[in-house]
Amino acid sequence: MTGMVQPASPLSVSSLAQLTLSLVAVVALIFAISWALKRLKLAGPRGRGEIAVLDELAVGPRDRIMLIRVGESQVLVGVGAAGLVGLTPLPTPIVLHGTIPAAPAFADRLRDLMKRTGGSA
Repeated sequence: MTGMVQPASPLSVSSLAQLTLSLVAVVALIFAISWALKRLKLAGPRGRGEIAVLDELAVGPRDRIMLIRVGESQVLVGVGAAGLVGLTPLPTPIVLHGTIPAAPAFADRLRDLMKRTGGSA
């Protein structure tokens, strides 16, 4: 029996290294996708209940002014690196010119993202 080659052990160093690298790659891919969705503002609905973000305006790289609906009233809120700052409650609600569409389903958002990046859908 001089020509037999023994199979590699499933717990060899190379198989464990390959498994570890694969797991690290999957976790990195999950973080990259979540960052991209957050950056493209595709992640999750923006509120459909009693509290909702109606509109926002970027006033700096990390600063925004947001119009928030709480029940029947509206409030302007400043969002920045220091956190949230309530600017003022509005005595009369602002009527927005366009209606805010409901957040699309995940499949629709994914299809739109794939069309933007040149993928086939």
